[in-house]
Amino acid sequence: MKRAMLALAAVIMISANGPARAQSAWPDIQDALFGDAPVIAHSTQVRLDAPYRATDDARTALGGHVTAPPGQKITTVMLMIDENPAPVAAEFQLAEPRSEFAFSLTTRINGQTPLHLVALTDAGERHMAEAYLKTSGQGACAAPPGTNPEDALATLGDMELAFLPALDAPSKSVNTRLAALAGKVTALDVDISHPSHSGLAMDQITLLYVPMRVVDEVAISLDNAPYVTMTGSISLSENPRLRVSIPDGVSTAEVMLRDTDGTISHARTSLAAY
Repeated sequence: MKRAMLALAAVIMISANGPARAQSAWPDIQDALFGDAPVIAHSTQVRLDAPYRATDDARTALGGHVTAPPGQKITTVMLMIDENPAPVAAEFQLAEPRSEFAFSLTTRINGQTPLHLVALTDAGERHMAEAYLKTSGQGACAAPPGTNPEDALATLGDMELAFLPALDAPSKSVNTRLAALAGKVTALDVDISHPSHSGLAMDQITLLYVPMRVVDEVAISLDNAPYVTMTGSISLSENPRLRVSIPDGVSTAEVMLRDTDGTISHARTSLAAY
């Protein structure tokens, strides 16, 4: 699937430089990813969380909540920003199929676009939700970096982890800390320091394009067992923030990050009693 994602990104980026497309890119994306396999549209098993309009095209939180149909479990969740140069924004591969999974992720949006969220089950079904996102038209994928590249490199790969009582809870609130101390956590927050250079932005001094360097993979383990791996893309925001739902009773979390230049970093956290 990862090879298909890269091939799809290349096709969309090439066609984005040609004549404007008169119709939605989704049929081409669906065909490239799933071929003739059926996709269940407007599935009640999938909820796509997105604002009506992005207030900051360079940092827009998108998320989803998926539940498996009776007798099935979720194996993979894919977030698509159709009109972005890399439409497959993120893919979540669960180490073990699960009945439920939710996430939130900060992204960059290149312009108004349809959004699609597809969940794959262990029975081979593909459940989909869709939405439409309006933007300010800033073209965030080609926008200059928000931080000095040298400063960004100094902290590249640093991560702050926090257990949360809910996916949308403030990560540093008093209630969050109390919930963590009590062991009542249902989400993990991963705050990543990374410039996420898209390869489409021009250095304002040298007038050369800044080489692409983005988060390639984020692997999360819970209580020393693999849980979920996210494959990223240029559609992730600068300094992306990822949140994922986690099962009850988790006491420790470890995260491995690898970017497209091969830099690897690790972070670990645990509840107060562990």
